[in-house]
Amino acid sequence: MRRGPLGDTGLEVSELGFGAAPLGRLPRGGEQRGIDAVHTALELGITFFDVAPFYGDTVAETVLGRALRGVERSKYVLATKVGRYGEADFDFGADRVTRSVHESLDRLGTDHLDLVQCHDVEFGELDQVVHETIPALRALQETGLVGAVGVTGYPLPALAHVAGRTPVDTVISYCQYTLQNRRLAAWRDRFARHGTAVINASPLSMGALTNRGAPSWHPAPEDVLRQCARAAELCRARGEELARVALRFAVETGGFASTLVGAADPEEVRRDVRWIGEPADEDLLRAVEECLAPVRDRSWPSGRPENQDPGGTA
Repeated sequence: MRRGPLGDTGLEVSELGFGAAPLGRLPRGGEQRGIDAVHTALELGITFFDVAPFYGDTVAETVLGRALRGVERSKYVLATKVGRYGEADFDFGADRVTRSVHESLDRLGTDHLDLVQCHDVEFGELDQVVHETIPALRALQETGLVGAVGVTGYPLPALAHVAGRTPVDTVISYCQYTLQNRRLAAWRDRFARHGTAVINASPLSMGALTNRGAPSWHPAPEDVLRQCARAAELCRARGEELARVALRFAVETGGFASTLVGAADPEEVRRDVRWIGEPADEDLLRAVEECLAPVRDRSWPSGRPENQDPGGTA
């Protein structure tokens, strides 16, 4: 597992990161499987773990904290989030953010967080994020409780709007660098000019780029999901899994500090690590790219309407 610097934060992260959201959706009695998945990730060289209070209504943080108990703190980079606590529960106020960090520290069983991020900023007021939320995190940074400070979300203009108005160490966007949508790569230099490192998340586009297909709630336009399903059928016809093609493509070509993939099962972790180490099937990759070409870079709205392209930055 290759590792590299996370921008100018002083942190070093693995090229494949552990997205801990699935730890918040474990079935009753399934906590040990999630803990084993974390331990397997550590054994295979994954050192970057990303979680949030929102995932499973704090369950993901709790399970991850139990899994990391007894692991030498210098062996992993731990990231969590503030600001989002439910499907429609957002609070980017300084007081709530400060409490949230202390609550996460308790659940995760640590005395400091390497990275704390404002979660899905497009659902809040961007001016508040700039002038209140991030300053509150910087104040916690001064105490040593917080290391780097970042923002996450889907609309790239919203993330760039924040990063252009206050120093932001990292951004995470999801489904924005995949076989179907590569817009995040075009924005990387813009973020770099602000000293902001970019982390890619959900390279399988929340399940759309798998043989199983997208869940019923997937927000992508119908024609995008239709072409993804055709790409999956193409892979099945060749005895291949679209997820393997998609994951390897994102990690190998993205050039991001890390690519986050959700997991809650040891076998999923082993599979993902194996996939990124296998040689690419270039013929199949070209065929999948041709299939997805009609919907290349298509996205969808997320968050408040005014945050889709604040200031006309797209």
